[in-house]
Amino acid sequence: MTTLVFGHKSPDTDSTGSPIIWAWYLNEVRGTEAEAVLLGEPNTEAAFVLKRWDVPKPRIIADVAADQPCVVVDTNNPAELPASINAADVRQIIDHHKLAGGLETKGPIDITIRPLACTATIMYDLMGDDTAKMPDWVRSLALSCILSDTLEFRSPTTTPRDREVAEDLAHELGISIPDYAEEMFAAKSDVSAFSDAELLRMDSKEYTVGGKKFRISVLETTAPEIPLDRKASLMEAMEKVATEDGVDQVLLFVVDILNEESTLLVPNDLVKTLAEKSFAATVDGDTVVLPGVVSRKKQIIPNLSL
Repeated sequence: MTTLVFGHKSPDTDSTGSPIIWAWYLNEVRGTEAEAVLLGEPNTEAAFVLKRWDVPKPRIIADVAADQPCVVVDTNNPAELPASINAADVRQIIDHHKLAGGLETKGPIDITIRPLACTATIMYDLMGDDTAKMPDWVRSLALSCILSDTLEFRSPTTTPRDREVAEDLAHELGISIPDYAEEMFAAKSDVSAFSDAELLRMDSKEYTVGGKKFRISVLETTAPEIPLDRKASLMEAMEKVATEDGVDQVLLFVVDILNEESTLLVPNDLVKTLAEKSFAATVDGDTVVLPGVVSRKKQIIPNLSL
């Protein structure tokens, strides 16, 4: 049976590219029949990367069948995976997030979780000398994943190894990292075609803080004025999305990549309290700017408090 390789729901560039990279490796190097699939439509940056390198978009699946062999990448959190994931045959996990718990497997599996900024960096290291077999389109996907997850090395999650692998890949491809990153971030910033609800769900994860369940959404952009011009309608949509998704509140952080700061929308007293307690911020109005805050994983989630 073909092994399915997939990342988390609301796939970003890493959760789009890394399944394709690992499926290539399993098929072409390890001789294991594998297929990359997605758990939703890729975001604008990920869609740009696929088009830029002429890589077909993987098919999208809603769930997995019982005993379906699969490899999970870029997450280990059951809340970000298909509803039936514990009935599937998970054979490997490759990730760079904290251990969430809750996944059940049919037997012992191969788990690699490393404190690096990007899943593709971990995959590159796991392949060892076999990286020499990578065709350029696979190298391009790996480079794209690393530049996306590190915000071109601006994110505090960036490690020397992420930078080293990215620079090696760019050199092999003859690509200028600043120029290519600019193309990627421009694509990420073009959100004009999306509804408010789609923007709130585009890059989001669910976490519980102080007994309250939050959908924590980020919009990484080089043009923060575009989503912030829609703040009134976005805040209106938050209540509807929260109700539909079964959470108490949606948090939206608009990450300004170039100025390395976030703007948090503050629609009510709950978010105001959270912002002030979590980030030692003074909230006066319906937004608050958080200087230096660009990483959900390292700077937002660990600091959330009520």
